[in-house]
Amino acid sequence: MHELSSELLLTIFDKMSLLKQNDERMRATISSGRLVMPYYSYRGQEAIPATISALLRSDDTICTIYRGTHDSLAKGCPLDQLWAELGGRATGTCKGKGGPMHITHPASGVMVTTGIVGSSMPIANGLAWAAKLEGSDAVTVAYFGDGASNIGAFHESLNLASLWKLPVLFVCSNNRYSEHTKFEVGTAIDSVAKRAAAYSMPGMQIDGNDVLEIHDAASEAIARARAGEGPTLIEAMTFRYHGHVFGDNDAYMDEGEKAARMQSDPYPRFRSLLIEQGHAEEAQLAEIEAANAQRIEAAIGFALDSPFPSAREVAIDVYAQEVFE
Repeated sequence: MHELSSELLLTIFDKMSLLKQNDERMRATISSGRLVMPYYSYRGQEAIPATISALLRSDDTICTIYRGTHDSLAKGCPLDQLWAELGGRATGTCKGKGGPMHITHPASGVMVTTGIVGSSMPIANGLAWAAKLEGSDAVTVAYFGDGASNIGAFHESLNLASLWKLPVLFVCSNNRYSEHTKFEVGTAIDSVAKRAAAYSMPGMQIDGNDVLEIHDAASEAIARARAGEGPTLIEAMTFRYHGHVFGDNDAYMDEGEKAARMQSDPYPRFRSLLIEQGHAEEAQLAEIEAANAQRIEAAIGFALDSPFPSAREVAIDVYAQEVFE
């Protein structure tokens, strides 16, 4: 296991703090009626993108899915523009026309958030192929869930990425449920990572709630990709704490399962580690958390004070620019 600097560990903590609090405020804002929209909580999965994004460069890119708000934030998508997009405001990343399932911000490397299961992977291949043609050593991360590993696009993408040695990290956040279906009920193999062998690429199953384990797996995969050695499949085992969609009552889960899984919450686990190993003191971490809370409140204010798109936006950014008199 690599020795991580206090600076890097605190960068990861900063990201995790932002992601955790952002999800909490998002759920609270919807519950209060200030925003009305579908929402897919990522709470419990923060360690994965927070750690991976801390290892990425500004020219590296990601493709994610509709549960991937945390992936976008971790990569650097502006918080105020993200909230505005979720709220359907004209100041959002897609001018309020994408909404929570389609966050996109190329300037920060967030190339697409897709609502089509499995489609983050072929798009990531295209971005990685472009980087390779340009002679760049930039890498692309394709985030997806365990359910997407049963989609044809998963197998096609891994095959092509391996064949062309594309600089892609395929990151499966296995939260043990595909919508309302248990992993073992819908998947014929006991580990998504094992499927990497069929496409001649490294595959590893890791604890997606352990920052240090995620760091070691991701740093190795990124180094391989930059060196031109091709893709890696990482299966990060984790859990979602608030069901498939906001308002889900988790009736399909076994009694006590969620409570047991929440005992491995990555946030307090990592926070305690930082203090125990002397990387930070309580006051320093509390200061980071307070700063992120202020950032989120400012972003909420920005979003709710922003205007909705005009009717003209219906015909803009579609296929051709329409001229309105």
